[in-house]
Amino acid sequence: MRALEERFLDPGALVAGVLSGTSADGIDVGLARIRAKEGERGLALEPPELLVYACEPYPPELARRVRSVLEGAPCSLRETALLDRDLGRAFGSAARAVADRAGIQLDLVGSHGQTVWHHDGLEDSGPATLQLGDGDFVAEIADCMVASDFRQRDVAAGGEGAPLSPLADALLFAHVPRPAAILNLGGLGNLTLLGSDGGLLAFDTGPANALLDGLARRLLAAEMDVDGAAAARGRADPGLLAELLRHPFLERVPPKSTGRDTFGSAWLDGIVASARARGLLARGPEDLFATAVDFVAATVGDALLRFAPERPRELLVAGGGARNPAQLAALARRTGIPVRSSAAVGLDPKAREALVFAVLGAACVLGIPVTHPGATGARTGRPLGKISPHARGCRAGSAG
Repeated sequence: MRALEERFLDPGALVAGVLSGTSADGIDVGLARIRAKEGERGLALEPPELLVYACEPYPPELARRVRSVLEGAPCSLRETALLDRDLGRAFGSAARAVADRAGIQLDLVGSHGQTVWHHDGLEDSGPATLQLGDGDFVAEIADCMVASDFRQRDVAAGGEGAPLSPLADALLFAHVPRPAAILNLGGLGNLTLLGSDGGLLAFDTGPANALLDGLARRLLAAEMDVDGAAAARGRADPGLLAELLRHPFLERVPPKSTGRDTFGSAWLDGIVASARARGLLARGPEDLFATAVDFVAATVGDALLRFAPERPRELLVAGGGARNPAQLAALARRTGIPVRSSAAVGLDPKAREALVFAVLGAACVLGIPVTHPGATGARTGRPLGKISPHARGCRAGSAG
């Protein structure tokens, strides 16, 4: 471990952040050089330098199994154990493949895993969460040390376990003028508010691509509404929009998080049924897509109005939703502040979450605390993650 710490100090460790989000549309891999420096309170991380980003496809049969679990199909203990193993192998293979293509010898992988269940704030006994993709299997195939299973310690320390991306945003967006707002639009939306006084507030806003992509699979026979084309041709229906905005999750105050147990297949089926009953699909699906895009934007606009301590200078959007012009236009209308892709400030919107888990992996192995009550409600001062050591100990890395 000491040798790895020295690499972080000079010349910087080569770290892969690996994840599969609530959309489960592939395995995101971001390779970064991460440096640390000595500070008054010990080691502190510097902003990561992204070297390579790629989205590796799931093996088709594994993709089918993951999608089945996420859509609520029963999963036995045997099937859960096998999925945990096979996802670990897939994450390790993805990190290794991207590193090999780049000619990079990895020092560390920060692997988020695949969330298959999250409490949604509805569990009477208290929060719990489950990510599959065992870190030991990642380590064997990636051939390096692995930090994984980040959410459990946050929950154990009294937090929601999500969203975790805000715990790295002050570092990733260190150069962005404050106050700033960063919105990630993956399967779910989550918002980070970085205050002018150094404050942090973050929470899930509700469904995002889980809604839009779910409708695309049902109504367009496609994985997504490419470039928001269907939404751009439609008009939002005020009645259905008002119905969607009455969802009880939207009334909760932060800290709050959610998942596919609340905003999953049953919820989507109800939306389609309601749209049919209103006659909204008589001319085609475009009006429903326009309503869905406006709903996502309205959840963000309302969250900013109700919870932001100060008005952000702009809203920077990352995740798949940053590539949807109809969604960005709706966000600008609903928030009344400038909306830009995070690419405008030099951070690839596709790579943001992978970089987050590279940073959290680095913090884990260096023992740097990252928890923050403003992000998840967890007590401060806790590192996150569990370590799977490299089989031969730490090894010097190199970049080609």
